[in-house]
Amino acid sequence: MTPERRTGGQSRRNERGRERNRSGTRQFSASAPSERTRRADPARLVAFEVLRAVASEDAYANLVMPASIRKHRLGRQDAGFATELAYGALRAQGTYDAILGLCVDRPLDQLDPAILDALRLGVHQLMAMRVPPHAALDQTVGLARAVIGAGPSSLINAVLRKVSRRSFDEWLEVLTEGVEDPVRVSALKHAHPEWVVRTMRQSLVGHGRSVAEIDELLEADNAAPVVNLIALPGIGSLEEAIEAGAKRGDLVEGSALFAAGDVGRLESVRRGQVRVQDVGSQLVARALAAVELQQGEGGGEDWLDLCAGPGGKSALLGAIAQQQGNTLVANEPAEHRAALVRQSLSAVDPKVWSVRVGDGRTISAAYPDGFDRILVDAPCTGLGALRRRPESRWRRKPSDLAELGPLQRGLLKEALDTVRPGGVVAYVTCSPHPAETTAVVQDSLRGRDGYTLIDAGKALDAVSLTGALQAGHESTAQLWPHVHGTDAMFLALIQRNAA
Repeated sequence: MTPERRTGGQSRRNERGRERNRSGTRQFSASAPSERTRRADPARLVAFEVLRAVASEDAYANLVMPASIRKHRLGRQDAGFATELAYGALRAQGTYDAILGLCVDRPLDQLDPAILDALRLGVHQLMAMRVPPHAALDQTVGLARAVIGAGPSSLINAVLRKVSRRSFDEWLEVLTEGVEDPVRVSALKHAHPEWVVRTMRQSLVGHGRSVAEIDELLEADNAAPVVNLIALPGIGSLEEAIEAGAKRGDLVEGSALFAAGDVGRLESVRRGQVRVQDVGSQLVARALAAVELQQGEGGGEDWLDLCAGPGGKSALLGAIAQQQGNTLVANEPAEHRAALVRQSLSAVDPKVWSVRVGDGRTISAAYPDGFDRILVDAPCTGLGALRRRPESRWRRKPSDLAELGPLQRGLLKEALDTVRPGGVVAYVTCSPHPAETTAVVQDSLRGRDGYTLIDAGKALDAVSLTGALQAGHESTAQLWPHVHGTDAMFLALIQRNAA
């Protein structure tokens, strides 16, 4: 840990960052911190490596971060600092770039990408972390000197000094001065692309909520999420996690919230008996497993997870199927993701499940007898999980909606053709956008007789501990991070009428 973080900024420095002499004479050293620091603080180095991997390799921060923390052998406190720094800089990238655009004498796309990432880390420390300004400047320049070179140090020092002259709120006033468009203001205030803000406004209204909730929703996107755990029913136990500091969840049976460090150190997690899974995902999977079918007494059913990778919902469904005497087929088109599905299901009795590698839109040919329950966790923009994937808001484009639409409709239509009479299809997305949710359901049911929308809100209430989620709207259901503390999961339950 750096001295600045240990002392909380109570050092012998003046407002210019120069250090007073240790003697009784109150003098300042001749060199500024940026001229002295020539090494990279390990926690900041980890954050920098994550930003570089995201930008240059199209990597996912949540996958890169643990490996980098282990490589640099960070302790728990420094690991927390690195995570907050990297994720925060990624989340707020658009707004930080707008601030930097006023402090750099050239377009940002003309900067070396590594320099820009270092600047973003410096800005986040100045704007949103309890790091003294002199430490933010000193350590960011030291990081740049160690991993980029001495050349950019004066530029980084000068730019961050300009940034440090205003607080975040003061910078927002500058950026939004004269701006009348509420979408633009929200985009800058909450660091979301403008098209995402418009999308979320439309989504709130489309699912029966008020557009006035937009700021609360965007704030929830920026809150650091707590790790959600699920003990696989009949297989896992939360006792080890509780002893390690986890708190039992108040929405779903067998769930817990873990904020005590690396869950990978828990033996129950390593064995696959307890898994990391958002509560929203737990709810929609349990709702499908619990909804009443139109035929049979339960037991001996055949279930299908049509878009299984990487296998989180498959594991939960498999555990429930094992308890009830059912079977599960998990379908995944990519072999490397199918391997993850097998790994996720490893704690479940192998006689209960099988994995098929193939296009989900051809499943009916492979299984002509069909299935009783089918989960279609369709590929989507992931706009409902922005809080867990800090870089994704800047990667996604409006055109992604149009590109994903045909795939979503094709998968749902195949599932509707494959489900047995009396059976149920759950259409799920981790996006609230109407183009990926209600529009897909309506288009897929248009012209089809013999299918009925089940009240998904009531189905979610039935498997929740509260019994009153208030997530339903016109037979479908939408969960929200600012209302339910979950990812923004959408659920539609479609029953094929019994013959």
